[in-house]
Amino acid sequence: MLEHLFGSRTRVKLLRIFFREPSKRFFVRELTRLLDVQINAVRRELLNLTRAGIISALTDESLNSFVEVSDDPHETKRKYYRLNEQSVLHPELQALLLKSHVLGEQSLVTDFLKAGDVQVLLFTGVFTNTKDAPIDILVVGDIEERTVADIISEFEREHGAQIRYTVLVPRDYLERRQLTDRFLYSVLDAPHQMAINSIKPL
Repeated sequence: MLEHLFGSRTRVKLLRIFFREPSKRFFVRELTRLLDVQINAVRRELLNLTRAGIISALTDESLNSFVEVSDDPHETKRKYYRLNEQSVLHPELQALLLKSHVLGEQSLVTDFLKAGDVQVLLFTGVFTNTKDAPIDILVVGDIEERTVADIISEFEREHGAQIRYTVLVPRDYLERRQLTDRFLYSVLDAPHQMAINSIKPL
């Protein structure tokens, strides 16, 4: 959806990365690995976003003072990029990306419901901006792990995000709850959104 608005899927993926970690500085090759996109395409979109004032470009020498640097393609210093939270476009872009994020969650719910008997689908981590959550998605049900991996991979490609997930069969999930399993309760105790919860007790 957003790629039609912004004219580039790579640009949208970059925006999602910068807004997800607004204080982090990214090197161009790091972004290329995260997006799995050709480096020239990443550089082109970084230049567009920098010229629009949405992100700032910095060199090693300017990291402490956050002084913006030239976009001269012949510049030899290592260049880093970070979100410009002072941009006049920042609030509007943040709102658009949040709405897109919600729609992305809804599409995941639909995909999982079509793929198998999913009895619990829980979103946390990147979906709730909970950085210390152990995972991002918990899936409980009778569903092939390969199917889950395919759904997650497609979401990652579409949204430029890396998703951590766990798949449990219903009996394992219920037994872990009864035993107050440390990992499971670290997920359940973290801020989360329970998209599906139709599991029945043993």
